[in-house]
Amino acid sequence: MKSIRKAVFPVAGMGTRFLPATKASPKEMLPIVDKPLIQYAADEAIAAGIDTLIFIIGRNKRAIADHFDKAYELEVELEAKQKTKLLKLARDVVPDHVSCIFIRQAEALGLGHAVLCAAPAVGDEPFAVILADDLVKSDGPNVMEQMIAVYNEYHASVIGTETIDKSESSKYGMVAGPEVAPGIAQVDKIVEKPAPEDAPSDQGVVGRYILTPGIFEKLRTTGRGAGGEIQLTDAIAALREDEKVYAYSFKGRRYDCGSKLGYLEATVEYALCHDELKDDFCNYLKHLKCVTK
Repeated sequence: MKSIRKAVFPVAGMGTRFLPATKASPKEMLPIVDKPLIQYAADEAIAAGIDTLIFIIGRNKRAIADHFDKAYELEVELEAKQKTKLLKLARDVVPDHVSCIFIRQAEALGLGHAVLCAAPAVGDEPFAVILADDLVKSDGPNVMEQMIAVYNEYHASVIGTETIDKSESSKYGMVAGPEVAPGIAQVDKIVEKPAPEDAPSDQGVVGRYILTPGIFEKLRTTGRGAGGEIQLTDAIAALREDEKVYAYSFKGRRYDCGSKLGYLEATVEYALCHDELKDDFCNYLKHLKCVTK
């Protein structure tokens, strides 16, 4: 059985909900305290044993490639000023054993198309897909570590899900199927953004996938779906006809950083856990609460 060595990061979206901040800077480069969203996503993959990071980028996304590149001038300056701690932070963005690949998505044709763009780099291997917008904080193993464990048990595609209010179903791909173990179901139905009355369950798909290479043929033959885009959900539905697909309700707190409120929630809660900031920031919030009463 081939192990999960590669992760795909679809980062070609325009980030219009954060304009004007994202007019010249990718939304994935928005910082949560002192790290951009895309760095949290990369760190999750690397901690799970993944050693090849494949970024599907669009125009005006050069900042992402620059972030993961070596910054010679910055490192020379920090070294000259003997700022060793900052120098280590700059150098540790990507460990030496990890490779980064950048592929241009020429047209914004949806998540399914973005994943298909990764096919030449992925080859005939199972792989992960991580959406940086969905930041997940876990007390134990991170989400990708949890999902790789499920993949290793069932040897099939795994979709990360969480319980949502059905009134929100039109924002998610929704899955249903019989439970085979606690938190794990074999998918027998998956629908992209159904109306609440048509949702097959309360399990929404959220930003984490492990997919077998069979998904690429399905993506090549999948027509445009919701929003006129090539939907990954539709391709997974087709894949399910040929092989088993599992849904895993992961352990962890998800922040929807594609929304302003979710982004602010993540910033506050990560700051309250930050080794250098948590005490001062907590005191600040307490004072702010008193002042605003």
